[in-house]
Amino acid sequence: MIISWNTTNSCNMYCDHCYRDAGVRTSEELNTQEGETLIDEIAKAGFKIMIFSGGEPFMREDIFQLVSHAKSRGLRPVFGTNGTLIKEETAKRLKKVGTMGVGISLDSLDVTKHDGLRRYEGAWKGAVEGMENCRRAGLPFQIHTTVMGWNNQEIEGITDFAVEMGAVAHHIFFLVPTGRAVNIEEESLRAEEYENVLSRIMEKQKTVEIELKPTCAPQFMRIAKEMGMNLRFGRGCLAGTSYCIIGPKGQVQPCAYLNMELGNVKETPFSEIWANHEVFNRLRTLEYSGGCGTCGYKKSCGGCRARAAFYHDGDYMAEEPWCLHHGRRGY
Repeated sequence: MIISWNTTNSCNMYCDHCYRDAGVRTSEELNTQEGETLIDEIAKAGFKIMIFSGGEPFMREDIFQLVSHAKSRGLRPVFGTNGTLIKEETAKRLKKVGTMGVGISLDSLDVTKHDGLRRYEGAWKGAVEGMENCRRAGLPFQIHTTVMGWNNQEIEGITDFAVEMGAVAHHIFFLVPTGRAVNIEEESLRAEEYENVLSRIMEKQKTVEIELKPTCAPQFMRIAKEMGMNLRFGRGCLAGTSYCIIGPKGQVQPCAYLNMELGNVKETPFSEIWANHEVFNRLRTLEYSGGCGTCGYKKSCGGCRARAAFYHDGDYMAEEPWCLHHGRRGY
């Protein structure tokens, strides 16, 4: 089980595709004590991996204390970051307090394109320097790439770059229109291109030792099975079943891209929200409508629930719109 906490809305960038619409710190963000209480509740609920993200998590002065607390509760602390604030001393300190891995965003091998998407001059250079600092500190890191129409032909090249840099994985996120990303919805891959890119990623996986993991594209489970590949993952979409996210103010959502507030940890203990909320319980039924409901792959894939909601007027149990295999028999 894996959970993500957007520790702050504050960020040193203003990326076009940000699901959190991050930039400026919001009022009423969880303080240190509230954060540690949340961490206790996350451990109580049975989660194992805790992602510290944002905004930009390294904008929080107490981030090292929070990581240390998570480690003390038996959680596996990892990060999602743009990487530019990971200086050499930061990387060493992260490792010392128990950080187990860092995901650093890199969306293009073209410096200008990456910096343009993130509206921050020096974003590419800073991300790569962050990777180098992690490597020198002996802190495992992976590259995160959001794939869209304009950069999908770069994916294999970025994987090769990840190998060259010493990354342990390359995770490829498929754009979901939420937050600021609604303004670039046209960059989302449609069904045939979506399928093609997933097939290319799985083919590339056969040639490299590092892990390649599509995210928000659960059909990769079907494609891998059809290609005779046995991956370590048990399911594609994890929203509400073994994953959720906590916002900066304590709001609980099924996933980062499914913008539904199911409660607030300031008012109700997280473990209770996770166990009892009707949306979580409904997601766990897997009783989808449309093609996802009749598809034999629904237990291993599940379709992207956030994308279903966006294209079906908020119906998070509807069928995934960008799938070529609705209703097909599977495993």
